[in-house]
Amino acid sequence: MARTKEFDPDAVLQRALELFWERGYEATSMADLVAHLGVARASLYATFGGKRELYLKALERYVQLTDPQIAEALSRPGPVLPAVRELIERFAEESGRDRPRRGCLVVNTAVELAAHDADAARLVEASWSFLEASLTSALTRARAQGELPPGKDPRALARLLLVLFQGMRVLGRAPADDGRLRGATREAIALFD
Repeated sequence: MARTKEFDPDAVLQRALELFWERGYEATSMADLVAHLGVARASLYATFGGKRELYLKALERYVQLTDPQIAEALSRPGPVLPAVRELIERFAEESGRDRPRRGCLVVNTAVELAAHDADAARLVEASWSFLEASLTSALTRARAQGELPPGKDPRALARLLLVLFQGMRVLGRAPADDGRLRGATREAIALFD
């Protein structure tokens, strides 16, 4: 007869996400996970696989929690550009106040793992494609509603914002001058005035 789990896999996955987000993949050992999660190594392997599989599951969870919030903010009825401006300000504010310097787990994964881990790269690309598609859709709607001039390319603007947002996240990881974030935010918002 199979034993029942003595822990909640969902809660353990959330705690693993937090640890990976705080330390990164390479700096988090299996021993760190065992100690932090309070779950035996064999149970972690049986439930999630190895450290890499646990990390990828944690990244999937992170994306499932964050990406829909962005799409929801951009798909509200009414004028679109105020929501785009709010999103720009939100990314800048979150990046600037990230005092534990955790950054965005997707960006952290892109920097740390994506170049040599195809599964990690696939998850990063899926998240970035989702953000770009959400922005493109919103900006296409803005153009149709007369908020953007007809000559503006929604997809090109979406890509510009995608790159800006990821850059903000990277700058937020370092003890950088907050003036850079404020200046970039001001200029990005001016594109939509």
